[in-house]
Amino acid sequence: QVQLVESGGGLEQAGGSLELSCVASETTSRIHAMAWYRQAPGKRRELVAVITRGGRSNYSDSVKGRFTISRDLAKNTVFVQMNSLKPEDTAVYYCNAKIGPLPSTASDYWGQGTQVIVSS
Repeated sequence: QVQLVESGGGLEQAGGSLELSCVASETTSRIHAMAWYRQAPGKRRELVAVITRGGRSNYSDSVKGRFTISRDLAKNTVFVQMNSLKPEDTAVYYCNAKIGPLPSTASDYWGQGTQVIVSS
């Protein structure tokens, strides 16, 4: 039913920037929040940033001041602008969406992931 497609990953030098995008095949009214997670080799998947349909956002402490999450409701798309990249940011980044008729009963949907590698 629902598909999330990420793009924008790649190789970047430390201190550089990348922007990731994720588009959902779902109507805007059913998407209550969208988020970015990441998983580095040998580590658990962790939340990077989340944004609600109303525009409120939260960030992991490790990316505050460097990453910015945004969304385009009309296009069912979420972005994350990643600046001042560090080698520690190297991971597979996954798009997540909370989708359903009601926020309290929304289900999680995941993209396939896009690789980000930051070299020093």
